[in-house]
Amino acid sequence: MTQAVALITGCSTGIGRALAEVCLEQGYQVWATARRPETLEPLVAKGAIAMQLDVNDSEQLLACAERIRNEAGRLDLLINNAGYGAMGPLLDADRDTLLKQFDTNVFAPIQLTRACADLLREAKGLIVNIGSVSGITTTPFSGVYCASKAALHALSEALRMELHPFGIKVLTVQPGAIASDFGNNASAAITLQEGSWFKPWEKAVQARAKASQKASSTSARDFAVELMRYVKNPLRPETALIGTSSRSMVRMKRWLPTSILEAQLRKRFGLDKQV
Repeated sequence: MTQAVALITGCSTGIGRALAEVCLEQGYQVWATARRPETLEPLVAKGAIAMQLDVNDSEQLLACAERIRNEAGRLDLLINNAGYGAMGPLLDADRDTLLKQFDTNVFAPIQLTRACADLLREAKGLIVNIGSVSGITTTPFSGVYCASKAALHALSEALRMELHPFGIKVLTVQPGAIASDFGNNASAAITLQEGSWFKPWEKAVQARAKASQKASSTSARDFAVELMRYVKNPLRPETALIGTSSRSMVRMKRWLPTSILEAQLRKRFGLDKQV
């Protein structure tokens, strides 16, 4: 079989669905995954192969890799897209919140990569890890999410160096504001404990959860098209910044003194006055 094969996680909506559609248009055999396979029916109608996958289920991860090995026989592109955004003050984040965030955004991509490593080595394939500019520039009320994306960036860098001898490439993508269901999902995942110190800032917490969902946000389709340009480019950089505000957020972190950056963010989120 010579057709290139792509495995994409988190394809029920948004970025994952758009990436699956663009990969299909570019001739890939696409294996699209989601926790609820019925959400993948629009992609199946376009030619994708649907597979149920909860990325936090180790047995399902292994079964996913084994099925691709048996039925496709190769894997050229692995896109670790499935993600989760826990929002809220750090003091309100209990151990379960921390574990759920890191299970999905950090541990799962590495476990799936391990499960698929042999296939990727045979095809000299590419791993694409979807990080975030939030892993570069930390903002209030999203510390757990920001930390998980920073961790994914670090693991991607290590993977890129370690897998070089085996011909496997790694691309870290750091999206900015992308129009998707992320804001709604993040709003549903807000942690604000009863009696929290931060009850007066509840609206600011909600605003942070929806920060990426604004009129100027890059569409998921445009994001996917641009990402695939990087995938197809043999001279691609190690990191791709894509989407509204992605470059400006990184520039803020790199060039502004920390005291000024944090003062601006405190003011934006109403944290500039002591109580």
